[in-house]
Amino acid sequence: MSDTYLAVFVGSKTSAKMAAWNALPETERKAKEKAGIAAWKAWVEKHQAALVEMGGPLGKTKRVGSGGIADISNEIGAFTVVRAESHQAAARMFENHPHFAIFPGEAVEIMPVLPIPAG
Repeated sequence: MSDTYLAVFVGSKTSAKMAAWNALPETERKAKEKAGIAAWKAWVEKHQAALVEMGGPLGKTKRVGSGGIADISNEIGAFTVVRAESHQAAARMFENHPHFAIFPGEAVEIMPVLPIPAG
């Protein structure tokens, strides 16, 4: 039986890795972007059967709480949803992912999507 897992792509806009990426000459950065997109597409093809929701990049964040609505910043840059036999198997899908192997992302965090408790 496969379970569902949410993968969240994280990276700091102020990290040394992002600063180095932004410091690249434009032609070099564009070449890396092209290679990264090709590698990401290859990752998608390899894991197509496990993809529940492709997800995608995320925009600016609004936080809603008892105090109202506020614009905030966080390290979440994208998401996808996969099925896997175990949490470890889901995590293994993201080893050496282009998000951090080519792009300046820092990590992919994988968590199980749990059933809603019966009330």
